[in-house]
Amino acid sequence: MAMSQTELLHELEPVVAGELDRHHQMAKEWFPHEYVPWSEGRDFDGFYQGEAWQESDSKIPEAARVSLIVNLLTEDNLPSYHHEIATTFGRDGAWGTWVHRWTAEEDRHGTAIRDYLTVTRAVDPVALERARMTHMEAGYITDYGTMLQQLAYVSFQELATRIAHRNTGKASGDEGCERLLARIAADENLHMLFYRNLLKAAFELDPNQTMRAVTDVVTTFQMPGSSIEGFTRKAMIIAHEGIYDLRLHLDDVLMPVLRQWAVFDKTGLDAEGERAREELAAFLAKTETTAARFVARREERKARAALR
Repeated sequence: MAMSQTELLHELEPVVAGELDRHHQMAKEWFPHEYVPWSEGRDFDGFYQGEAWQESDSKIPEAARVSLIVNLLTEDNLPSYHHEIATTFGRDGAWGTWVHRWTAEEDRHGTAIRDYLTVTRAVDPVALERARMTHMEAGYITDYGTMLQQLAYVSFQELATRIAHRNTGKASGDEGCERLLARIAADENLHMLFYRNLLKAAFELDPNQTMRAVTDVVTTFQMPGSSIEGFTRKAMIIAHEGIYDLRLHLDDVLMPVLRQWAVFDKTGLDAEGERAREELAAFLAKTETTAARFVARREERKARAALR
């Protein structure tokens, strides 16, 4: 018989407490202001009668700039994310301690990225602020109604975010930007480990329900920033540059986490659990075909462009 959400939350609480201890031991204190080259800053137009932003101010290539904006706007919706996980996991005990710790760490990310982009004039600050208002006014509501689904989602999402930050930093061609995003990516990796280990424990408690949750998430996964205005076009620019694409999503996000959970080695599943695993395997096979086709077409486009 499937465990209820309340039962799962209760049974996982000791695991949460243990993972909190591990997280506190591994997490490193850092300060956003140390990653921002304040001496490069100068006044903008407005009250201080400085110079308006123009595209030539930015030293960062277009694709990396687009990715930075998407990453920052995604971080900006933290109030909605906090509401979602606090509603699901609760604000008491070890669960509540984690919810608030995670939120505090995530809040640094948006602060640091926005300060860096503004001081270095990497992006248009007016367009960025308007995009922030639009995106945050829309808010974020999870597509997943169960605790197990949400645990599965954040396990993949935190790893995907880590990779997106790291690759954006590398694509920026800016040493300071890469250093900052590497620091943020290190936080995201610890968050991924926390959630991944919790779901691994959930597999021990209720393997069939957990397998269904994993399959539901993998087959419908979208990044939390997918509601950003113009996201489809932005995602294509990012994918074309190889910052984050379906190939990376499959090879560097989905498969490593699924291997850690040993989803294809589980024994003793009931009919529903086996059905979920079969759906997962079929989806991964289809995704492999789609990813290979995308990479091949991208290479063809690059080859044609090189001949011009």
